Amino acid sequence: MDPSLMLTLAVIVVGVIILSVFFTFVPVMLWISALAAGVRVSIFTLVGMRLRRVIPSRVVNPMIKASKAGLNVTTNQLESHYLAGGNVDRVVNALIAAQRANIELSFERCAAIDLAGRDVLEAVQMSVNPKVIETPFIAGVAMDGIEVKAKARITVRANIERLVGGAGEETVVARVGEGIVSTIGSSDNHKKVLENPDMISQKVLSKGLDAGTAFEILSIDIADVDIGKNIGAELQTEQAEADKKIAQAKAEERRAMAVASEQEMKARVQEMRAKVVESEADVPLAMAEALRTGNIGVMDYMNYKNIDADTGMRGSIGKMAGGKKDGKGDES
Repeated sequence: MDPSLMLTLAVIVVGVIILSVFFTFVPVMLWISALAAGVRVSIFTLVGMRLRRVIPSRVVNPMIKASKAGLNVTTNQLESHYLAGGNVDRVVNALIAAQRANIELSFERCAAIDLAGRDVLEAVQMSVNPKVIETPFIAGVAMDGIEVKAKARITVRANIERLVGGAGEETVVARVGEGIVSTIGSSDNHKKVLENPDMISQKVLSKGLDAGTAFEILSIDIADVDIGKNIGAELQTEQAEADKKIAQAKAEERRAMAVASEQEMKARVQEMRAKVVESEADVPLAMAEALRTGNIGVMDYMNYKNIDADTGMRGSIGKMAGGKKDGKGDES
């Protein structure tokens, strides 16, 4: 092959490679699109974005969109917001939506809302079209002990000024739930709540529950009211059951004390009987000792025996008479 031809082919290949690298690193087509849209961005600015690890299309395309919408934003503002981790396209869309809705919103506040983690475009849309938040069934107990369950629909509008640092939807739902429970609990009778459910929304709405939140509460509507359990009756039943158990425990304690006292008395009787038997066993010994020492004579001993025999006989007759009476009583 001719050396000159080989040199020409090598030059062409090197030229193609150089042009490919150039067009890859330098977004010429993006620069042409910006010029066609009337956005003045120099080619060196685009190269600088590449060097700062900024994707040029993420800045230039929103810049073209903002320029066509008549917004006064600069490339440096968009690039700095991108470097801070923000969503440039969403911020520009929110600024355009706010401008169309005649809502005052600066780029700095919009960027701050976006960097705070909130969807700034959704917030602007919510300012134009309020959002309805539906709460679950919230239970409260009226003074008569009847549980009342209520479900509310909260119509809120985003407050642009309080989006940074303001509480979210969970706080609004919690505050409304607290107001519903308080209103039901202050009612004398659950029938009043069923007859006038709007009094719940009026009292709750008058408390200014949207203070410190990112929303403005427009209305609170009670969607459904239902009757729950008879909490008062259940509490009384549980109290009666507890009193019953306490009374049973005290009765069992008294019974145990009575049984212990009875056992103690039986033990004392047994002890006294043992002492009597012991004393009776000492009588013959004492009589023998008295006869031996001459303290009593034989006649005295015989008189003692006669008296003892008479006493035994009278006891036997008394037992027989008692048995006959019982037998007559049974026959009758």
